[in-house]
Amino acid sequence: MDYLKNKKILLVDDEEGLLDLLQTILYEDGYSNIKKAKTMDEALNKFYEFEPDAIILDIMLPDGDGFQLLSKIRKSSDIPVLFLSAKDAMDDQYHGFSLGADDYLTKPFLPKDLILRLQAVLRRTYREEAEIINLKYVAIRFDRGEIIRDDEIFALTAKEFSILQTLYQNANRIVTIDGLCQSVWGDAYYGYENSLMTHIRRIREKIEKNPSYPESLITIKGLGYKLIVEGR
Repeated sequence: MDYLKNKKILLVDDEEGLLDLLQTILYEDGYSNIKKAKTMDEALNKFYEFEPDAIILDIMLPDGDGFQLLSKIRKSSDIPVLFLSAKDAMDDQYHGFSLGADDYLTKPFLPKDLILRLQAVLRRTYREEAEIINLKYVAIRFDRGEIIRDDEIFALTAKEFSILQTLYQNANRIVTIDGLCQSVWGDAYYGYENSLMTHIRRIREKIEKNPSYPESLITIKGLGYKLIVEGR
């Protein structure tokens, strides 16, 4: 379920310290696309700009409340929303669910509890989407280790799979050469730079229209590589 860790998560809470704690908890579990908001207005702006895949939402906000915010979000989106609130009355929980919340967790909370609940709502929502990743000219099925181009299917080798998976986990962002080598060959990755280049060339032969002019797996000179994923 590593694909879930690429989902964009918006954290909404009026307490800066709790926002930092939530961000740390998610970072440590592998989530990397995270934005924070302390007010309802800020959250709404980031909802439209960041287009999160899920929201962890407090109820008590300085310029409104989480119920109002969820009502506004539900007018245009069905993304998973998990309430995280000190309000533990059942009426509050029922109200949250009636507005379309996917889960409700009360404070204080255990980090593991939060992670498992977030993972559950993401898995239910994005199960089908996870199977196919669209690049410009091909699709990737990690569950089958395959590249699909028109009517042809190309199998990935183990190293190609690992490289592509690492790049996809950091989709549309730069992955350094050292970082990519370490993810594929482990801590003893020194000296594998040339092997990495060979695998990159072979991957491009499978995913690019013209491997000499890559459009999906691009080189960032002096830094590393970036995988351009459609729709992200």
